[in-house]
Amino acid sequence: MNAFHDVRFPVAISFGATGGPERRNEIVELVSGREKRNARQALARRYYDVGTGLRSLDDVHEVIAFFEARRGSLHGYRFRDPFDMKSCAPSGTPAANDQIVGTGDGVTVRFGLVKTYGEGPDAVKRPITHPVADTVLVAVDGVLQQTSLDYAIDSLTGELVFQPQAVPAEGAIVTAGFEFDVPVRFDIERLSVSLSAFKAGQIPTIPLVEILA
Repeated sequence: MNAFHDVRFPVAISFGATGGPERRNEIVELVSGREKRNARQALARRYYDVGTGLRSLDDVHEVIAFFEARRGSLHGYRFRDPFDMKSCAPSGTPAANDQIVGTGDGVTVRFGLVKTYGEGPDAVKRPITHPVADTVLVAVDGVLQQTSLDYAIDSLTGELVFQPQAVPAEGAIVTAGFEFDVPVRFDIERLSVSLSAFKAGQIPTIPLVEILA
């Protein structure tokens, strides 16, 4: 059966990749000439091409080995998005107050990580399901929490799970900072790389697509 392999696509190659989010909207032109626009999906889906990250034949060999181990498009894995991989700006360092992830009620122990894009009513909250565990920082009402002592990270969902003695009180603001990976799979069933073309500078296309929960 298909599964998710908790391994990361080679980082050195991913940093040369191209791609980003895609929004799918339905646009209908009315008789009046005006448009009626509807979103076909609530969240963007990210697409990448890692072929542009190949710089050597060793890189090609590494991608082939990774492709084989994932059985092509069968199994998902982690991908380090070279453009968007932190709770803060790319040049910044994650801090515990980067993102508001929830408000306590004295009972809830699980809080999903999110990254917010935009401000006010137009803001979009993107669920982050694959944080890099050792980079996660958490605060409750500005007080830094301790990993294991106050909370843990669910390895399957990426959620923060607070210990019984550290459950956020009613009205307490839970914030977090983190680095994260994107869950993806190969969006191709066959790799096709020509040795002569590669030496001539022609980059193969190796598409990846984000796996949405």
